Amino acid sequence: MTDERPWGRFERFTLNEPSTVKLIHVEPGQRLSLQRHRDRDELWVALDPGLVFEVAGRTIHPEVGDRVLIRAGETHRLGTRSATTVRIMEIAFGRFDEDDIERLEDSYGRT
Repeated sequence: MTDERPWGRFERFTLNEPSTVKLIHVEPGQRLSLQRHRDRDELWVALDPGLVFEVAGRTIHPEVGDRVLIRAGETHRLGTRSATTVRIMEIAFGRFDEDDIERLEDSYGRT
């Protein structure tokens, strides 16, 4: 939701609902596991250039400020094509538990 004000505007992502907000940093050349969650949706907001989002079989190269909504059960992965560390803001909606990650592929042997 965007609210216009005389000085500009603000964007509200959650209001009085269960959510978890994380700032995720990905080192150059790295990527998270291909995964899905049963109990939560996630909204990813690109904060830096060079990010690569994989969502439900699509590859997305977001611009800074782009948003992608990932529904519970959709496969997704975050990576970078940048020579520097990149960041996203992740807002999770629903029951948040790191143990609900179902890893389908992983570069670090965690499947």
